[in-house]
Amino acid sequence: MATTSDIRNGLCIKYNNDIYKVIEFLHVKPGKGPAFVRTKLKSVTNGKVIDNTFPAGRKIEDVRVETHKFQYLYADGDTFHFMNTQDYDQITLQKEVLDAPDLLKEGEVVTIIINSEDNMPLSVEMPLSVILEVTHTEPGVKGNTATNALKPATVETGARINVPLFINEGDKIKITTEKGLYQERVKS
Repeated sequence: MATTSDIRNGLCIKYNNDIYKVIEFLHVKPGKGPAFVRTKLKSVTNGKVIDNTFPAGRKIEDVRVETHKFQYLYADGDTFHFMNTQDYDQITLQKEVLDAPDLLKEGEVVTIIINSEDNMPLSVEMPLSVILEVTHTEPGVKGNTATNALKPATVETGARINVPLFINEGDKIKITTEKGLYQERVKS
């Protein structure tokens, strides 16, 4: 058993007969009244995100988890196939379990959190950012790069990202996986 002081991003807990992963949390100590912890929880079974507030000091049931490195192999419809990089075991996961499935490139290494009790995969942690090649975008116009204007672009995985006007087809860009936003252009 853990308490609310143990809450951190990525912690898996049992709550309302389901397993949730803590996405965001904030310890709040108001001037009047008791302290509390405001959390945003994501269900690892159906992907639904809920907001919840725990009173300070409340006991929460945490789930013992193991993390393993897996390499993304391929997608078959809504099923994604991964291979353990140490023992070469393969597992399949549904699209709902993944946070940013449209940013996954074949060969990408991710961390999969597995429940120690029943060896069921709970969630997939993507790298903080990925580098992808732009496959389609409107051409940039010289002189229009001074403002923060954005245009849509499609990257090699099929994801659509808003990029600055100076990005052209064939450019490699770094994208944050948490929010799916353009970070910078990468020189090859």
